[in-house]
Amino acid sequence: MSYKTASSSYKEARVKTAGQGQLIVMLYDEAVKQLTTATELLHLNEKGKKDPGRIEQISKAVLKTQEIITELMVSLDFDNGGEIAKNLFSIYTWFNKELVESNIGQDVHRISAVRDMIADLRNSWNTIVSQKAAEPPKRETAVGLNIAG
Repeated sequence: MSYKTASSSYKEARVKTAGQGQLIVMLYDEAVKQLTTATELLHLNEKGKKDPGRIEQISKAVLKTQEIITELMVSLDFDNGGEIAKNLFSIYTWFNKELVESNIGQDVHRISAVRDMIADLRNSWNTIVSQKAAEPPKRETAVGLNIAG
């Protein structure tokens, strides 16, 4: 089995066995990774001649991030999430707007700003997921059960 096949299988198993919070962290991780790639390529274009191949790679990375943000948007639970869900929806909408405009203008600063904010959200979610994992499982007690006979 090649490394690429093994890596792909591992990632697939990791996603299939992850909890909801872990999946959100994984989405944020990938968004940060894609925007880091975009900013690195933009910096290369700033240092030298703009390479059309790099421009396409930048655009693909930004578009992939927009797809991730859209996935995060549609997964929001407005019934149970209340104000937090509404605020996240507004933030995600702003992220997508910023990414569209920064992709058109190849603006490294705007892309970096969105990446940094997504990284902050990722860290917050990771803290929540870690705390949930550290909590002991809740034990349910039977109420009104007469075991004496």
